[in-house]
Amino acid sequence: MRYAIFGDIHANWEALMTVMEDAQQQQCTHYVCLGDVVGYNANPCECLDYVRALNCPVVKGNHDEESTQERTLDELNPLAESALLWTRQRLSEDQKQWLRELKYVRQVRDFTIVHATLDSPGSWAYISNRFDAMASFSYQFTQLCFYGHTHAPRIYEKDDTVRCLRDTEAQLKRGVKYFINVGSVGQPRDGDWRSSYAIYDVDNQTVNVRRLEYDLQTTQQKIIAAGLPAVLAERLALGR
Repeated sequence: MRYAIFGDIHANWEALMTVMEDAQQQQCTHYVCLGDVVGYNANPCECLDYVRALNCPVVKGNHDEESTQERTLDELNPLAESALLWTRQRLSEDQKQWLRELKYVRQVRDFTIVHATLDSPGSWAYISNRFDAMASFSYQFTQLCFYGHTHAPRIYEKDDTVRCLRDTEAQLKRGVKYFINVGSVGQPRDGDWRSSYAIYDVDNQTVNVRRLEYDLQTTQQKIIAAGLPAVLAERLALGR
């Protein structure tokens, strides 16, 4: 049994298709989405419909939530605000309702999934270091939890202390908990523009983070053609 764990798609169709093709080639048998299907890029409806058709476990991200609301977006940065206002105008009421019904946290088989943090999943805080991770470990009741939100892959492990591993793979050890960020499909922010997702091999108890090149130029052209801020296209190439 092999799970493809992916999230922070952010309406990037070319990146999503690249990840799905790779997951099939890697013989993944199950799929899990960590949220933020929409926002920033130019294909929110297409990405949402594709993920929905997978009929796989999905948790809600902050962009998923805000794209379904009518409230102001003054607290967001101007880029996120502009992209979300654009996204709100394109999603159908049926698509918004699907996003509204997503849960913040879910357990899938023997692991947990969340978009942001386990200690306050709806507040959309960021886990940027091992001290942030400690708070979530206190609420983690499975050995393994996958999350997203920062757009930067990380592996935190906890036994008598909490460590941040910069490795791209982990062999799960008995008695140790793992809190793993799989990175972003559609808008990586760790200085590497390539799409990121993870494969959890249940039988071999391994997790591998994979990076994939996709058709970046087409994604950038779509952003410009849609009238979204040009900087959203430019930042993709920088991995920021």
